[in-house]
Amino acid sequence: MPAHHDILMITHQRPQYTRMALERLLETCADGMRVWIWQNGEHAETLDVIRGFSNHPNFHRLEISAENKRLREPTNWFWSASDAEFVSKVDDDCLLDDGWSQKLVAAHRAAPELGIIAAWRFYEGDFDERVARRKIRDFPGGHRLMLNCWVQGSGYVAKRELINRLGPLRPGETFSDYGIRAALGGWVNGWYFPFIHEEHMDDARSPYFLMSDEEFRRNPPLTAITHGIRTIEEWRETSRRLAHSLQAASPDPRQYVGWRRRARNAARRVQNLFRSRGF
Repeated sequence: MPAHHDILMITHQRPQYTRMALERLLETCADGMRVWIWQNGEHAETLDVIRGFSNHPNFHRLEISAENKRLREPTNWFWSASDAEFVSKVDDDCLLDDGWSQKLVAAHRAAPELGIIAAWRFYEGDFDERVARRKIRDFPGGHRLMLNCWVQGSGYVAKRELINRLGPLRPGETFSDYGIRAALGGWVNGWYFPFIHEEHMDDARSPYFLMSDEEFRRNPPLTAITHGIRTIEEWRETSRRLAHSLQAASPDPRQYVGWRRRARNAARRVQNLFRSRGF
């Protein structure tokens, strides 16, 4: 059966997370789904974990980069090499619910305007119906989304047609930027609703979170670095605030380009500065 859904996992030096994430991803695969692995660096323990799954029928390809190419180059490589109708990335620290692909693919097929739709990586208590209800919309086939211009770069499903039209990630362009570019082009993005859960093991509230305070200070997650977070408790609170801000964010992509984007970025830099100085 030809593949209709290809999924990329980018791995690096976290064998314990990688083992759980890759095992879970392969468990959720059905016929027509293929898992591609890009390993950043030659970390022996992580590679041993990955190769331990190489005989799984849905394990498709392992690409090893001697250098850490981070996210953009592996993603563009995957988008170019895959010929599947739908493409995804699932991070090496994430676990998805059963049936996540089937639900998201079914929504895509029912609604041609959908571009990038995703599972939700926050928790039940983070949902604020009063804030989010203005963004929840019905689509053909009984599918619903909480609209947003972008989704996180894990647990999403994007149409091949969208990738073909927009092309690869540009230098300096984040996956959020790519989603906004898609929304400006008329595509509809957002999170499937009721939410499909994506367990983000790097969320300090996750039961799988592994870091001690000292480990967090030495090697914080990339998002924590971006937001100037210094402690695990700050990281927990930031996750709560992020969930709220995503529900409150405007679904109009024009709010995120030009002078409006510059103003938002300036405000974020000031917030991070104050946080880094203990305010």
